[in-house]
Amino acid sequence: MTTPAGSGAGFGSVSWWGLSPALDLQAESPPVDSDLRGDAEHGTPELDVLLLGSVDGRHLLRTLARAALWPRRRLHFYVLENNLEAVARHILIFSLALEEPEKMGLQERSETFLEVWGNALLRPQVAAFVRTQAKRLVHLVPEPDRLAEELPWLSLGALKFRERDALEAVFRFWAGGEKGPEAFPMSRLWDSRLRHYLGSRYDARRGVSDWDLHMKLHDRGARVIHTREFRRWRDTGVAFELRDSSAYHVPNRTLASGRLLSHHGERVAARGYWGDIATGPFVAFGIEADDDSLLRTSNGQPVKTAGEITQHNVTELFREVAAWGRPRTAQGSPEQVHQDRDGSPERAAPAPEVFTVHFLPLGSAQTLHHKSCYKERFQLLYVACGMVHLLSPDLGATVAPGGRLVVELARYLVDLRQEQLQGFASRVGELARAAGFTPLPQARPSETFARFHKAPDSACGTDSAADSMTPPPDVPTPPLEDLSQALEGGTPPPEPLKRPPESPALPTESDPTTRESDPCPHL
Repeated sequence: MTTPAGSGAGFGSVSWWGLSPALDLQAESPPVDSDLRGDAEHGTPELDVLLLGSVDGRHLLRTLARAALWPRRRLHFYVLENNLEAVARHILIFSLALEEPEKMGLQERSETFLEVWGNALLRPQVAAFVRTQAKRLVHLVPEPDRLAEELPWLSLGALKFRERDALEAVFRFWAGGEKGPEAFPMSRLWDSRLRHYLGSRYDARRGVSDWDLHMKLHDRGARVIHTREFRRWRDTGVAFELRDSSAYHVPNRTLASGRLLSHHGERVAARGYWGDIATGPFVAFGIEADDDSLLRTSNGQPVKTAGEITQHNVTELFREVAAWGRPRTAQGSPEQVHQDRDGSPERAAPAPEVFTVHFLPLGSAQTLHHKSCYKERFQLLYVACGMVHLLSPDLGATVAPGGRLVVELARYLVDLRQEQLQGFASRVGELARAAGFTPLPQARPSETFARFHKAPDSACGTDSAADSMTPPPDVPTPPLEDLSQALEGGTPPPEPLKRPPESPALPTESDPTTRESDPCPHL
């Protein structure tokens, strides 16, 4: 059966990379107000940001990289995802970004990031890095004191105990807890997803790929994505080929996640690849650049590909973020301005203690406002396009009066037609208004993000929460595909998940054992 255009099946049910360029969250936040609540210990204004579905940490990394451009603030990022594998990838990505330069050079770090983040297959040395980091994290997650000592920027205090156990199991799987390629046969799983997505168009997949690229992504502003790199990613899952193609053959276990499938009338837990196979990871860092020369065209064609732009942007990003991982004694005072060899001023990044990434319990978006520590706490709320259905008055109650809301639109979802994109944007506006927000007056027009603000005297009730939580059928949220169909056509099911300690079942909100160890971290 041919997958009809607009079904959204190519997006998958799990997000591994963002479908919008990275943002500087300080630029999206209200200006620093000296009267706002400050940190009593450090005497520094705070910025509390709640992010729903940011998945890959791109906004956080760009915010840290550009922090020296803004008045000093203590940054607190509260991240809420819909699966623990995304939380684990956040931790791995930040650990890599903040790796000491003496242990891993800038180029090696940026190349390792690109492969782990966006490739289905890895080089053996990159796979070895993932295993090493995963083994380290397996021992850190259950030991809060040691975790705070080695990763002071990370806070898992809000997670339920069972979620921490499941997170540890994810790292154990990455570390090679289940030996052999059949534990996660990525190439076969990718091809199975592709066949299910394209149906009878599978044999013409190159033509489908070219159509999606030229008639959709290029028309929507992503002209720098080259035909060759897009075809390669659609066929193999390898977006960034930094070495010879034969070097990429180890499955990227960080892209594995668990799902419940219907198999022979029974619900079976299975591990597989349920992510994006339609758009690709090129949008996050590859279609915009601070250096305009990267976007230059010759004879109407871009001179740089999205992969080259991504590599440049990530390298520069890591160059600036590197200062966050250095000891304070090596940095000097955060307000200090150094002089380089040419005598020009060099920006000094803030010390690593001034930002923290807090991970919140799965499924807690509609209950945060019940806790006084989150009531009207956040100056900025970011909602990814796959989490728009969670935008409600309950969630709006966590944003401080005068705070702002940024919603990622579905511009780069190739399965959606233009009228569906317009309907999605309209629905986002309706949900935002119901949650107590109004369009930001001075916001520049954008097809990628919708920006709103909360009036200083706004009081958002919760009576209409139930009305605004469920989007209409034409609103594209990550579709939970009928995965039993994916098992048809002779395709063997993915490797079944095993029970603890390797891969325990995902926690549920109704489970009485999923208590939070610290319901209100950072107070």
